This record gives sequence, structure tokens and C-alpha cells, in this order.
Amino acid sequence: MEITAQQLATMVQGTVVGDGGTVINGYAKIEEATTGCLTFLANPKYTHHIYTTQASAVLVRRDFVPEQPVQATLIQVDDPYRTLGQLLNFVASQRPEKQGVEQPAHVGNGTSVPDDAYIGAFAYIGDNVTMGKHVKIYPQVYVGDGVTLGDDVTLYPGVKIYHGCRIGNRCIVQAGAVIGGDGFGFAPLPDGSYEKIAQVGIVILEDDVEIGANTTIDRATMGATVIHKGVKLDNLIQIAHNVEIGENTAMAAQVGVAGSTKIGKQNVVGGQVGFAGHITVGDHNGIGAQTGVDNSLGSNGKWLGAPAQPAMEFARQTVYIKRLSEMQSDIKAIKKAINELRNE
Repeated sequence: MEITAQQLATMVQGTVVGDGGTVINGYAKIEEATTGCLTFLANPKYTHHIYTTQASAVLVRRDFVPEQPVQATLIQVDDPYRTLGQLLNFVASQRPEKQGVEQPAHVGNGTSVPDDAYIGAFAYIGDNVTMGKHVKIYPQVYVGDGVTLGDDVTLYPGVKIYHGCRIGNRCIVQAGAVIGGDGFGFAPLPDGSYEKIAQVGIVILEDDVEIGANTTIDRATMGATVIHKGVKLDNLIQIAHNVEIGENTAMAAQVGVAGSTKIGKQNVVGGQVGFAGHITVGDHNGIGAQTGVDNSLGSNGKWLGAPAQPAMEFARQTVYIKRLSEMQSDIKAIKKAINELRNE
């Protein structure tokens, strides 16, 4: 699809600086863009690329003032990253949508498939499954008995939704994710072996949740593991039984959350963070990559390190650690001087 810079600016309530007739027919990162591409500048550390980019047009903030000539046409907007996201979503929405049930696929007893649904080949849909409007179930998906799928749910290839789980409206589950596998519940026996404890709860994904590829969310021992509205989980995350994650919390890849931990709303969690079990984390926290959260945390904090500590304190300790070899040399010199004084 081709569009001029002026036409695009009109769509996004932007202002053109340069040639409004510039033709745009693709999208690319600012350092990789070629003629015809639209790109964006949101992070100041990439500003130097705007002077060398081969892109035809660049989305920039309204207050952006170049320090040297820019060859590309600029489109000034309030938030370049969000604007680009809206444009990409629009482009994606223009793709033709699949509908109907491909064969072979299994649809169980008591399950009604809406006319506007899509079920890909080799999908298995169990008994008494409830489906909302515009559900998309891609090939090789498993949906167990009694599962509820809301409107506009998308399950990508290889997703597994175990029996009884509830998936809210507009949820997206990426390929290979498992929702509702058994929680890690085992009772130790006198002989050192383990007896499995039946996991009879479910998983609930509320509206507008997205689950990344190969992420696993365990069903509750009793009750429900709950992922609240708007939560975004990256790839390769493990959420254990009876965990609760608050609204609009976002977690990067390889986070692990142990059983029965409660995490509040609007938290941003970096990659490879580990949460111990049976703790509570408040709201609006920023938790840096590889942090080990072994105790409950309050709200509105920034945390780093293992065990987790306030980010500024961690930064100070890091400075001290970097100076250890220097401090060791100083201590040796002091000891030597003291010994010389004693021997005089």
C-alpha cells in the first residue's frame, strides 16, 4: 500500500516538515530503512541515525529540532512510537481473515462454533467449549473440555488450553504456550518419594491479556490462578499455581513466579526475574532484570539485585564492588605502614 507523507500525517494528526508528496510504501528501523520506508525516532540515543537514514519519512516528536540537515521528510506527532504502533495495527487489520473449520479438525459434543470463527487443521476442541465472536484457533491447538473463550480470542499454533480454563475477550496466546497445566504440587513421603496432589483449580485470563510463546501458566491447586486485565507476558515465562498478577503488569522473558505469590498492578518486570512463593508485591514497581525477589515488596519502588533491594542502594554497592581490588591494595599498604611503625 502506497501513501504520501501528507496523507499519512492527516491520518495521525501530524505535521509535515519537508516534502508532503513523499511516497511511503514500507516500514523499517531507522538504521536499516531504505527509500520508500517510514521509520520513527522515539529514543534520543538513536538521534544520530536521523541524519544518515535512507528512510523517506520519519515520525518524530513535535518538539524535535534537528541540529543539522535531515534528508528525510519529518512527520511531527505527540508520540512517535505509539503512532507507528497504530499504523502497523492498521496495516495488520487489512490482511484477509480466515473463517470456517479446516479439516481434519475435531469439535466435541456440546461445542458450538460461531459462523465467524476460524479453526485450523488438526486442532482439537473438546466437549462443551464456549466460544465468543471472531475466535481464531490456529492449527494444532488443543482446547480442553469446558473451556470458555471470549470474543476476539486468538490462539496461535500449538497452544494448549487445559480443561475448565477461562479466557477473556481479546486475549492473544502465542504459539506453544500452555494454559492450565498441573501446578507443581507434591507431598513428600517418609520413604523420600512424592505423592502427587491433584490440581483441581483453573486458570483465568481476564480481558486484553497477551501470553508469549512457550509461556506456561499452571492451574490452581484449588480456586484459580488469575491473570488480570491487560497483563502482558513475554515468551518463556513460568507462572505457578495460585499466582495472581494485577492489571496491566508487564513481564519480560524468562521470569519465574513461584506458587501463591500475588503481584499488584502496573508493575514492569525485567527478564529473568525470580519471585519466591507466598509473597506479595505492590503496585507500580519497576523490577530490573535478574532480580531475585525473595520477600514481599511495597509499591512505587525500583528494585535490583538478588536479594531485591532499592535500585539506588544496589547501584552504590556495585560501585563499591568494582573498587574492591583497589581497596584491598590500600588495606595492604596501610597494614604494611602500621607494621613498619611498630618495628621502629
